[in-house]
Amino acid sequence: MNKINILVVEDDASVRNLMVTTLKLHDYKYEVAQTGKEALLEVTSHCPDIILLDLGLPDMDGCEVISTIRTFSSVPIIVISARSEDTDKIDALDKGADDYLTKPFSVDELLARIRVVIRRLNTQEEKSTSLYVNGNLKVDYVAGCVTVLDQEVHLTPIEYKLLCVLCKNTGKVLTHKYILKEVWGVALENDVASLRVFMATLRKKIEEKDSSIKYIQTHVGVGYRMVKY
Repeated sequence: MNKINILVVEDDASVRNLMVTTLKLHDYKYEVAQTGKEALLEVTSHCPDIILLDLGLPDMDGCEVISTIRTFSSVPIIVISARSEDTDKIDALDKGADDYLTKPFSVDELLARIRVVIRRLNTQEEKSTSLYVNGNLKVDYVAGCVTVLDQEVHLTPIEYKLLCVLCKNTGKVLTHKYILKEVWGVALENDVASLRVFMATLRKKIEEKDSSIKYIQTHVGVGYRMVKY
């Protein structure tokens, strides 16, 4: 039995049964909740490792559930919702969700998203140290030095801050608003264009050293993700 315990929060019986069956077949432990209140009770009583959360719950909106959980827990939350608009995705991610999967979804994609979160959980201890390693990318937080394939990458202060934010949230989709607040302290709509420019130069500098790996993934209209290798 897999040690990871997953909480499934879904009021639609057919979707819930699909997810539970999938988790069972792949030896994941799981708990089930059908309402927001049940979900919050499960989180406080069973401390799941990952939450699969539907937004359209019968008693409260899923984004409210995310906000409440984030007041006391950093447990990874993967939203699984029929809401496909960018505004819905951005709202959920800004509230604190780690990922967003749109219904209808494939079982293989769901399992892949879960594996990404598990890899991130397994590297939490590594990321808390002074050295970050991801594929051929290394960031020495103490020295403020970045290397790819052991070749130093010369970054501007803003580019370095952007990279550190991405590295410390590897595998997680970060919205434009979140990144802007972390790097500049404010999140103005006009700053998104500047963010795209800085991100483009950062990506170019990294890929000049190693074009075989695409470390930074763009989520159009939403934000960016550091891919785990």
